Amino acid sequence: MVTLEDVARHAGVSLATASRVLNGSTRQVGASLRGKVELAAAQLGYRTNVAAQTLARGASNVIGLVVHDLTDPYFAAIADGAMRVAEDQGLMVMIGTTHRDPQREIAYVSTLNAQRVRAVLLVGSRVADEQLTRQLREELDRYRETGGRVACVGQDLLGVDAVVPDNRLGAAALARALAGLGHRSFAVLAGPDRLIAPMDRVAGFADALEELGLPAPLVLHSSFDREGGYAAATQVSGVTCVFAVTDVMAVGALAAFRDRGIRVPEDVSVAGFDDISTLRDLVPSLSTVRLPLAEMGARALEMALTPDAGAGAQVVTGEVILRESTRALG
Repeated sequence: MVTLEDVARHAGVSLATASRVLNGSTRQVGASLRGKVELAAAQLGYRTNVAAQTLARGASNVIGLVVHDLTDPYFAAIADGAMRVAEDQGLMVMIGTTHRDPQREIAYVSTLNAQRVRAVLLVGSRVADEQLTRQLREELDRYRETGGRVACVGQDLLGVDAVVPDNRLGAAALARALAGLGHRSFAVLAGPDRLIAPMDRVAGFADALEELGLPAPLVLHSSFDREGGYAAATQVSGVTCVFAVTDVMAVGALAAFRDRGIRVPEDVSVAGFDDISTLRDLVPSLSTVRLPLAEMGARALEMALTPDAGAGAQVVTGEVILRESTRALG
C-alpha cells in the first residue's frame, strides 16, 4: 500500500507538506509544491481515506494523542492515563506513533489541525535540534490559533502546558543511592545522543558522581529500546554498577549479562529508570527511579482540556526504588 511517506519522498518534500496538501490542511501550500505532491500522489496511486477525513472534520469530541513508540511500556502507561480521562469525559482518542521521527510528529499535528480535533497531547522527549523544535512550535501555534488546545509530556520547550519529569534530579538521586551502596565504578547505557530526556538523565547521573568525587561513568550510546540495552551491555567491563536510562534498556542489559555468564547482582549491579509496572516481576527485580506514568498522562490531558489554563509546566519528581538487581558492596 502506498503511504503518505512514499508520496513525500517521491515529491521531494517534507512529510508535513505532503500532509497539508493531501489531508485538507487550512494552511496554504505554494502552487509549485502542491503540484509536485499531487503529481507524486497520482503517479504512485495514493488515495486519501475520504471517509475517515469526513468523520474526523469538526470532531470536537476527539483527542489527538501522539507518542513516540506505543510498543514501549513507558508510552503505553502514559497513554492509558490520558485515555482514562478522555473516557470519563466522553471523548474519543486518535493515537499516532512517530517512531521517534520529528518530521512525522510535525505531520501528525498538521493532520490533526486539519481534522479540527478538540485537543492534542504530545508524549515524548524533544530532540536537541532547535530548527525541528521551532517547526513543531509553529505547527502547534497554527493549530492553537484555530482554538485548539495542546499539552505535552516531556520538556517544556513548545510554549504549551507541560508535564515535565525531572530527569536530571531523578538520575542524580539514583547515583547517590548507588554510591551509598559502596559502588565506585559505573557504566551508563545512554540511548541515542540527540534525545533530551536520556541526555538529561546521563548528565544528572554524571554530575552527582562528580559531586561525590567519584570517577566519570563509562557512557555507551545505542538505540532507545531493549535491543539497544543489550548491545550496549555487551561492551561493559570493569565496573560494578550499570545504569540504563530506561527500564526497557535495563531489560536488554540483564539479558546480555545472562548470555555472557555475568551474574546480577553478584558480579554487577543494574538499575533502570521509569519503574514500568509490567517489568516489576523481573528476576532479579529491577532497581529504578519511579515516575507516576499514568498520572502524568492523566494530568497532561486535563491541562489540555482546561480552556483558561495558561501555558505552564508541572514538574514531576521521581522516587528512587532499590530492589534486588543492585547490591551493597562490602
